[in-house]
Amino acid sequence: MKNLCLRCFLLLMIFTCLKTSAQQKVADKNLFSAGYAAGFIGGLYDSYCPYKQLKQHGDFGLGAPGKLDGELMVFNGKLYQTQSTGKTTQLADTGKTPYAVVCFFHAEKKYKCNKPLSKSALFSYLDSILTNQNGIYAIHIKGNFSTVKTRAFPPVDKPYLPLAAMLDRQHFFDFKNIKGDFIGFKIPALMEGAHISGYHFHFLSDDKTGGGHIIDLLADDITIEVETLTSYTIDLPQTPEFNSFDFKKDRKEEIKSVENGKKQ
Repeated sequence: MKNLCLRCFLLLMIFTCLKTSAQQKVADKNLFSAGYAAGFIGGLYDSYCPYKQLKQHGDFGLGAPGKLDGELMVFNGKLYQTQSTGKTTQLADTGKTPYAVVCFFHAEKKYKCNKPLSKSALFSYLDSILTNQNGIYAIHIKGNFSTVKTRAFPPVDKPYLPLAAMLDRQHFFDFKNIKGDFIGFKIPALMEGAHISGYHFHFLSDDKTGGGHIIDLLADDITIEVETLTSYTIDLPQTPEFNSFDFKKDRKEEIKSVENGKKQ
């Protein structure tokens, strides 16, 4: 009887390990979204997804804190928030987010670039190496920057306005001759709406005291790491606000305005 129990225990342990391994393989190369981009852009700023749950799906990514209180970065499994004051701090896992996008980042390819690159030049260079127009790419850029301009929104109260209607409330931060990390993604047009298509980056300084959504940059000497993701999953808010939100409106121009920090 004792041997039978031992065998059952060992079989259970093996099954658990195999199941965990299979779950990890599913999680790897998967882009996980908490919330729906068009809904967030349209004013769904109430938090619903716990940070602890978010971290089960990725150690690398970006998003927003509740009530639009700044910008969120997920880097090396840690959460950081840049507030509208410019203050950047590491967050405990006790909070929640209305919108975030994460993955478990494993660099597959690495590129070095030691010449000055503006934002548009950097994106053109990325286009030249990320050639699958329908590919999902996680991108980590580390290095030295002559200039990084970021932004963060202040917290807001209900009734919430769409993000593009609050561009005059942005707070901008200018960093000079700084080292740090760009955390971001290139999302294909086929995922527009559920995600923000194109390039989307947040910045985190080496000393973890500065950050935010990237508006402009001048890179000096950088290393680019890339992983191609092969699937995506979305966790949708189960709230009355989400259930009644009108998704028929085309928000492409609003998203461009929000990404660039100015009306198009």
